[in-house]
Amino acid sequence: MKPACNSVLLVVDVQNGFVEGGALPVKHGADVVPVINELSRAFDNIVLTQDWHTPAHASFASSHPGKKAFETIELPYGTQMLWPDHCVQGTDGAALHKDLKLPGAQLILRKGYHRNVDSYSAFQEADHKTSTGLAAYLKERGIKTVFVTGLATDFCVAWTALDAHELGFEVYVIEDATRAIDLNGSLAAAWKQMSAKGVKRIQSADIE
Repeated sequence: MKPACNSVLLVVDVQNGFVEGGALPVKHGADVVPVINELSRAFDNIVLTQDWHTPAHASFASSHPGKKAFETIELPYGTQMLWPDHCVQGTDGAALHKDLKLPGAQLILRKGYHRNVDSYSAFQEADHKTSTGLAAYLKERGIKTVFVTGLATDFCVAWTALDAHELGFEVYVIEDATRAIDLNGSLAAAWKQMSAKGVKRIQSADIE
């Protein structure tokens, strides 16, 4: 398929903190970088997101005495997975991967900067109420189709894809341009949920 001028390549959280050597590494996370760089040539519209947490963020295990990373707690908006401190504002871990070459990108959207609520999706925070403004930006520009790539498949990518579909966009996840954390079967569960909602699963080779 050839992406139309009303399509966007959405590159989710390809940051130092999520690749090998980072605070919350996704296995083989850096492998998505050359795939995304190549894909970008097919798109007129490119948007990147950046996880951008405050120090002592509510999603960090270190903010909750006695708790460890990958445990869960209840916060006012629901169940929250606790993570190692990662992608703290202004740190090297929060920087975009140095080999990501997307000079044509029109927007870098930062998310997760509200201290008391996490933000996986590029469209809304984990309370399912606070908008990032991305949907309005895309709709104002006439975007109809969203192709999602980045890290991690079973968290930020899946939440982004599901929200995009809910907001009325046609949504594709480019599988080989994503990598997963896969906690306790979370990857299979994410694909099942996305498929059930009508999110389409494709490969980079499907794009011309």
